[in-house]
Amino acid sequence: MTPASPADSSPAISNYRFTNPSLLTEALTHKSYVNERREPGRKHNERLEFLGDAVLSLVVSDYLAKRYPELSEGALSKLKAKLVSETPLANAARRLDLGTHLKLGRGEELSNGRAKASLLADAFEAVIAAVYLDGGLEVSRNFLIEALTDELRHIDVLQEKPGGDDYKTRFQEWCQKQYELLPRYVIVRETGPDHQKVFDVEVRVNDRVFGIGRGYSKKEAEQEAAQRALEQSER
Repeated sequence: MTPASPADSSPAISNYRFTNPSLLTEALTHKSYVNERREPGRKHNERLEFLGDAVLSLVVSDYLAKRYPELSEGALSKLKAKLVSETPLANAARRLDLGTHLKLGRGEELSNGRAKASLLADAFEAVIAAVYLDGGLEVSRNFLIEALTDELRHIDVLQEKPGGDDYKTRFQEWCQKQYELLPRYVIVRETGPDHQKVFDVEVRVNDRVFGIGRGYSKKEAEQEAAQRALEQSER
């Protein structure tokens, strides 16, 4: 989230600056915060989350249908499901640093709510709705496509290599064929605050490092490590 300059007090997120700051405040306010304070007029983000889910579905469906006109409805639905699920939405929220700016109740604070994928994904959907209400559909579309750039690029890669999204399974099969051994995944580093933890993972076979991956979850980092190992083995 970009801080406002003294000359312009309107809050900004990514490259979008809000005309109505209260929309962003509402989008980043969890119901636990409202329930504890009972402040008159204070709104939590569930209403915006509901609307954001609809905007997300429309924008992603439109993008995929235009990007991959050769795919069937079933194939497009599978791609959409990958993009609108909790993990990619939470990762987008982390890149926007939404966790730092969430307004949470004491209970959620104590239970590390800022790091919870479910809260981050919900907040991201609420922010989508806030951008939509503040700037319109085209603005929210541009915001969303930019926020999901990494995930959309990953989808492109998968389309070039159909069935290639489960890199761990593919690398395991390769290892069994080449060495009659299973790969081992080792976390070598954890960095960042609790709400935005980054994992570095090595995939090893016979203590030889075949690939290194990084991600916001151990699973994501392991998949990237397996992908790098496969790319190395195919050279």
